[in-house]
Amino acid sequence: MRDTMLELGPAFVKIGQVLSTRPDIVPPIYADAFGTLQDEVPEDAGEDPTRIVDEELDDELDRSTLEPIAGGSLAYVYTAQYQGERIALKVRRPGLEPVIERDLQVVRGLIPLISSFATERQQYSIENAADDFEDIISDELDFDREGRIMREIRENFADDDRVVIPAVYETLSSERVLAMEYLTGRKITDDDAFDDVDVTPHEMATRIINVYLEMGLVDGVFHADPHPGNLAVTDGGRLLLFDFGMSERLPATIQEDIIGLYRALVRRDVDDLVDALIALDVLEPHVNRSEVSRVLELVIENLEGRSEVTWRMIITELTTMLRDFPFRIPPNVMLLIRVGTVGEGVCRQLDPEFDFLAVVRSFLVEQGLIESELDAIIEETWTDARQSLPALARIPDRFDRTLYRLERGELVVRTEPVDGRRAGDPHLGYAVVAGALVVAASILTFHARPYEVPVLAVAVALFVVYLVRRRGS
Repeated sequence: MRDTMLELGPAFVKIGQVLSTRPDIVPPIYADAFGTLQDEVPEDAGEDPTRIVDEELDDELDRSTLEPIAGGSLAYVYTAQYQGERIALKVRRPGLEPVIERDLQVVRGLIPLISSFATERQQYSIENAADDFEDIISDELDFDREGRIMREIRENFADDDRVVIPAVYETLSSERVLAMEYLTGRKITDDDAFDDVDVTPHEMATRIINVYLEMGLVDGVFHADPHPGNLAVTDGGRLLLFDFGMSERLPATIQEDIIGLYRALVRRDVDDLVDALIALDVLEPHVNRSEVSRVLELVIENLEGRSEVTWRMIITELTTMLRDFPFRIPPNVMLLIRVGTVGEGVCRQLDPEFDFLAVVRSFLVEQGLIESELDAIIEETWTDARQSLPALARIPDRFDRTLYRLERGELVVRTEPVDGRRAGDPHLGYAVVAGALVVAASILTFHARPYEVPVLAVAVALFVVYLVRRRGS
């Protein structure tokens, strides 16, 4: 399937890349195979891309200085001489728009056929994925958008000596051509990537995660394609980022929801976890919360029982267990999953012992986005105690009043036989209600607040009344 997608061309290459981050649609083994589709399209595929350069920049560049350096499913990259400097040009493949539109029509036509063989839950995901894919590929074809995002991210890291982003030449750029500063570095996974630089592979892995977290959760605009071909190490030991075609902006509300999701995972708070998944549009608002909560409790238990927990493991476990519910992965969340899984894979290539989740947790705590585990436990304990104290303080008074009313005969449980005749134990109702309250108390022990205490107290009181009345009769 992977090879067939590669043969079918640009749109299907992108479909494979998108499916590699959609565990709600394809099993992990397929996602892994599709994840190897890294714009592997021959340089000579299609028309001559230098025609686009001639049409857009004929008066600006010396065509004889143009040299190809890379090719992809949607664009080619060249270097050229401009005002005494070497610059990089990302050029859209000529004649690409009608090919993409044709392929998208084919995909739209295949959706009903594929959906007829899918489960109801899969149909929900497939239809949404098709809509999301069109938005993603149209964004990648818009080099004006890519240039704006590059400039914004470069400004955000202007004072950060850990990372470097190429500058954009606005006057040379257009919807079909993106002109950039030509920067070089060693591919981050090459054997010699860290030779003669003052940074270790572990330090660079940590830097990658911190930079991407800062882009997404602090700045709100991030590079979403951190595969090894888009990451390099400069001679000065800085992290160099390439190719911002797959990128996204996150509204402040989405950033808060993502932070809330991680906070819920840290605290093992299933109710907050359900709220966060609904807020992120992963689950529908009308989903059966009790059933989802039981599934998420199993997910947390399964993960806690393992010696090592990775980002990929969390996503796989979560999506596998949620397969019985109508859930989808929106574009924002899909790109975040991609950043996490691809980024974690790169970091583990640099350092096989790299703890992705520990670095994420440290970043969130340092930024004040979540509390440390100790702070979270203290805060949660104090909140529960503060909310429970008034109820506990009222228990003796309520218990005394209840016994007083029982003694005066003001509180009576009456039971009548179906046929209207009095038969059997006339005081059995006390025992029945007491038994029901014991069952209720046992269920309430799973609640965070100690509601089972007053319920159990009433149950004991009713059982005592039953015994006293039965002996008296």
